[in-house]
Amino acid sequence: MAIVGRPNVGKSTLFNRLAGRRLAITDELPGTTRDRISADISWLGRELTLVDTGGLEVRPTSDLSQKVRDQVEVAIEEADVIIFLVDVRNGLVVPDMDIAHRLRRSGKPVVLGVNKCDNPERQAQAVEFYQLALGEPVPLSAYHGVGVDDLMAQAIADLPSSPAVPEEPGLKIAIAGRPNVGKSMLLNAILGKQRAIVDEVPGTTRDAIDTPFEYDGQRIWLIDTAGLRRRGRIAGIERYGALRAFRAIGRADVVALILDATEPVTAQDAHIAGYAKDALKGIVLVVNKWDLAGDLGWEEGTCIEWIRRKLPFLTFAPILFVSAKLGQAVEKVIETAAEIWQARGKRVPSEDLNRWLERVLSRHPPSTAGKQLQIKKVTQTGVSPPVFTFRVDRPELLHFSYKRYLENRLRQDFGFVGTSLGLKFVASKRRKRGP
Repeated sequence: MAIVGRPNVGKSTLFNRLAGRRLAITDELPGTTRDRISADISWLGRELTLVDTGGLEVRPTSDLSQKVRDQVEVAIEEADVIIFLVDVRNGLVVPDMDIAHRLRRSGKPVVLGVNKCDNPERQAQAVEFYQLALGEPVPLSAYHGVGVDDLMAQAIADLPSSPAVPEEPGLKIAIAGRPNVGKSMLLNAILGKQRAIVDEVPGTTRDAIDTPFEYDGQRIWLIDTAGLRRRGRIAGIERYGALRAFRAIGRADVVALILDATEPVTAQDAHIAGYAKDALKGIVLVVNKWDLAGDLGWEEGTCIEWIRRKLPFLTFAPILFVSAKLGQAVEKVIETAAEIWQARGKRVPSEDLNRWLERVLSRHPPSTAGKQLQIKKVTQTGVSPPVFTFRVDRPELLHFSYKRYLENRLRQDFGFVGTSLGLKFVASKRRKRGP
């Protein structure tokens, strides 16, 4: 089910109302929603996928608006039912007539919603839209939730009797990075078709877009996120895009952090990387625009050294060199993410872990400035992400550098490639001394 209409008629407000949470960005600025975003919802006992779209211009006035129109056209073709939303405050305008003509030609069931009818006078004005020849207009106020039930009852009645139930997702990969590093272009190169809008304007993708596909018989979701700027530079609707990007990272298994070969590591990159590591995600570093490496004087070895120096806390993350524009090595992103995902699901038996701990302690015991410290036991207490709990008699004496040493040895010795590990140090109960 797709919601379409010209810019700023309240499509995203209606989408959020139906989804029951803020997924689409709403703002007074026309054209805020540029890409398709979707949500699986349940309404009147029916499970359905709801799709929000950018404002439709039948006669696009810019290259970007043409791309938005292309995305809306795809949504119309894929939808079983279309909700056409108009704005009662503007009355019937020529763009509404043009869109109505396009929808009639689609042959799809169309439900006409007249938005912003928040008083009796405006509800009476909704009859004007009978002229669109799309059936009875349904007056509503998406902001106040008035009339939404009537709209959805009509839309549900037009749905096929056996709607497809979306499959549960498998591996979830968040494609993250600062603006204009080529995230959407990489997604499109991986999929081999247009799915997210690609434009040279930084910040084009404001919504996190989930795209499912099959790879080697495995269900994978690619999450294209809004470009992240430094916190001090996030303003207006981009602030919501940044929050959504962080949420996307939070629900991903693996984060593909896209770096730009023309400016490999910036403070913003380090900020995103730190967030992903703190969230215990699998991480792969993807240097995009590597087709420009020769002109930039870069070699892979030199670039790797630079990245390791700038991101010393991500020494475990694989580094890939790709060109999304030319489609070079983009398949490596999925292959590497799949390997990391497998590693994140690994569980090490407790007996193997404690034999490992004995070896590690004998080779490199913790330095405690002469104070007694014993690490008595370790168990794996979580997978995806892998979490290990150490029993220590005096955790406060354990230096952070030794914790990092244990993490690195765990990763190396048990093959936890490319994934952050969670280490917990819990005080063990001390035995009471006798009288």
